[in-house]
Amino acid sequence: MKRVIKKYPNRRLYDTEQSRYITLADVRDLVTGGTAIRVVDQASGTDITRNILMQVIAEQELHGESIMSEAFLAQVIRAHEHVAAGFLGRHLEKSLTTWLAQQNELLGEVRQAVGGTETVENATNRQKVG
Repeated sequence: MKRVIKKYPNRRLYDTEQSRYITLADVRDLVTGGTAIRVVDQASGTDITRNILMQVIAEQELHGESIMSEAFLAQVIRAHEHVAAGFLGRHLEKSLTTWLAQQNELLGEVRQAVGGTETVENATNRQKVG
């Protein structure tokens, strides 16, 4: 079951499970922690989950290390003009899912090799030094 978050007209997000207001950073933490969410506009009842997730991505791109180049974003915008836009979305989702699975597998192998909670970054840095 998805965790319901309500968005009020004052642009605040309310977590109905924890009975408290939350921020976009809190939404990001829920998603990265594996929690399935559903964001609903409190006034209309409209599902606005995609809009909120896009806001989270925009915040990450603005304040963190950007993973989407301007060229990539422009191509995504252009892709919305084509009939195959749905295909592109499914392809990007599948590609990212595969990439994340490979990263998790690699991390598991590194942890097994060094015996512990070693991160890929630490193992890589240690190899560069040694």
